[in-house]
Amino acid sequence: MGLSKQMTFTLACAVVLSALVPGVAGYLSARLEAIETAERNLRALETRLNVREARDTRPVSLPAPCLRTPSTPRLHQAPATALGEHGRHWLRGVPAWLAEPLREIQERPAQ
Repeated sequence: MGLSKQMTFTLACAVVLSALVPGVAGYLSARLEAIETAERNLRALETRLNVREARDTRPVSLPAPCLRTPSTPRLHQAPATALGEHGRHWLRGVPAWLAEPLREIQERPAQ
């Protein structure tokens, strides 16, 4: 009882495929599972990072608006005579309409 060459070839291919198909299917299944696990781990790390960043973030501005602005220094708060002779040099860059009143204040006797 001899099998034809074509039948032998067909049976050999069926045996090889019966071993190869489950192996390839198992390999692909394991690879997909590894990819899904890596994706889950990545999402968990991103979540932890976002929580840490949110915890470490501090507001840049105050939560309430400023109600009082600091007072600006007034001309009479610092006596002009304290500048002495050196005080005249700073008048060089001041406009003429402002330089004269400043000279008068500087020349006033200290009280």
